[in-house]
Amino acid sequence: MTRLDPPPTEAAPRPVVRLPVRRGAVTMRIALPPLERFAGPDALALSALALFLTGFGLLMVLSASSVEEAGVAGDPYGDFATQGVAAVLGVGAMLVVATRLRPAALLRLAPIAFAASVGLQVLTATTPLGTSIGGNQNWIRIAGVSVQPSEFVKLSLVLALAAFFQRRPGERLGVKGLLPPLLLSAVAIGAVYLGHDLGTCLILALIAVGGFMFGGVRLPVLGVLGVGAAAVLWGFAQANASRTDRLAAWSAGCTDLLGTCWQTKQAEWALANGGLTGVGIGNSVSKWFWLPEADNDFIAAVIGEETGLLGLAVLIGCFVAVAVVCIRIAGRTSDRFTRAAAGMTLAWLVGQAFANLAVVVGVAPVFGVPLPFVSAGGSSLIATLLLVGVLMALADRTVAASPRHPEHPAGRAFAGRS
Repeated sequence: MTRLDPPPTEAAPRPVVRLPVRRGAVTMRIALPPLERFAGPDALALSALALFLTGFGLLMVLSASSVEEAGVAGDPYGDFATQGVAAVLGVGAMLVVATRLRPAALLRLAPIAFAASVGLQVLTATTPLGTSIGGNQNWIRIAGVSVQPSEFVKLSLVLALAAFFQRRPGERLGVKGLLPPLLLSAVAIGAVYLGHDLGTCLILALIAVGGFMFGGVRLPVLGVLGVGAAAVLWGFAQANASRTDRLAAWSAGCTDLLGTCWQTKQAEWALANGGLTGVGIGNSVSKWFWLPEADNDFIAAVIGEETGLLGLAVLIGCFVAVAVVCIRIAGRTSDRFTRAAAGMTLAWLVGQAFANLAVVVGVAPVFGVPLPFVSAGGSSLIATLLLVGVLMALADRTVAASPRHPEHPAGRAFAGRS
């Protein structure tokens, strides 16, 4: 009998034990385009300097104005809020102009902007629509907002003079050939002088000199124009008793501590109190109703008191860097429009900054010009940021495109010669 093996039985399925697996977080990679697609190195450097100075200015306006605004208006953040809104609008306008506005459009825009800004300035200075502050009638209210048209006259003068030198080589012009830009400068200065703002007139004259120098005007012609401009401005200074008193007090060494020299001496004492490292941001003594215009024309004194000599050195270094960038832009292009605009930007921003500092330290008499990007004033901040946007657009085109590009002013000049 054969032994039968038991039928094979199927093995029971083994239970599957799922071990916990730690899953990594879901990540997404966003590839940003390189900065070179937005702007060249000079334009990026200029925008970085402008943004830093604007941010630093907001901080110092808050510190310098909070005490006076709390005591007078009851709102310590009033000036800071206004300046913040102007900063947002100005930075937005700067970026739009730098990335969207073509240089060829600036040539078409220049005469329109000049006529509009000068017309608004004349309306402000000669009609009841204007507002007088400190003896200067240079403000007008538009839709409930106070605007200073003279700041936009500066910007339009830059565009108008740059457009002229783009069409007419300055090195070929004598005094007679320069009558059109001289007339433009005289109209701008005269419109601002109607509002009795000598400080802005001086900056407009400085802008014109920068345009003539970088536009290629010969040195002998510049010398003749400089002597004539100095004589005119000296006549303007002597035409007002208040200005004459300030000039006399400054030339005599500023001994009238309780009168004409009060503001200058308070600024000097604020700088002395700051020393090397300052008393700390927010701890200024001079802003407690001692120093007039602490958040505007004399904000550098508060900066020196709160951040010391080191803080002022950083501030001065930023404006020196702006000068270097403007010179680089002017030196790297054969386009006369860009070169003249860079020279006038240098004269406006850097020249006005050092004029303001000269007044604060007592090297120059008081004539009232704000510190660019830093002093309180929405019109001034927006105008200077627009100027930076214009130069960024020109610098970007100069670096990224050949001067023979049809959209570039130099390209059209080249096409005309070929």
